[in-house]
Amino acid sequence: MPAALKIPPTAADEYSCWLSRHPKSGSTARRLLREFLALHASGERYLDAAESVLTELVNNAVQHSRTAPGRLLLIRFEQKPDHLRLEVHDAGHTRPALRAASLDDENGRGLRLVEELSIAWGWCPREGGIGKVVWATVAPGGRDPR
Repeated sequence: MPAALKIPPTAADEYSCWLSRHPKSGSTARRLLREFLALHASGERYLDAAESVLTELVNNAVQHSRTAPGRLLLIRFEQKPDHLRLEVHDAGHTRPALRAASLDDENGRGLRLVEELSIAWGWCPREGGIGKVVWATVAPGGRDPR
C-alpha cells in the first residue's frame, strides 16, 4: 500500500498530502478525499464527481510522469463555497493533453472524463521549475453551476 505523508492543513478548507508514485495511489487519494469531504457539511455533494476526477489525475501522474524512482506526488484539495479544487503535483514535464481514443483502445479516455465532470481543468509548471500541477475544479454534483 502506498505511503501517505500528511502535511498539516493550512486552513480547515484545505488539505495536502504526499503520495508515492504507485499504482495503488489512486485508491489512497480517494480515501483521503472522502475523509476530507466528510469534515465539511456540504462535502458529500462533491464526492462522486471528485472521486472520479481525482482518480484520473493521480493515475495519469503515476503512469505518465516519467520521473526517477522514488519521486512523490502531492495531492491538494481546497473547498470553496461553490466548488472544490483538486490538484496533483508531479515531477514530470509531460504536458497532459486530450486525445482521441478508438473503441478498441484500453486507455486514453481519462482526461475526457475529467473534462466532462469538472467545471474547468488545466495544468501549469510547478513553482521552482520541477514538474507540473494538473488541476480540476468540481461543482456540487459534478455539474457546472452556470
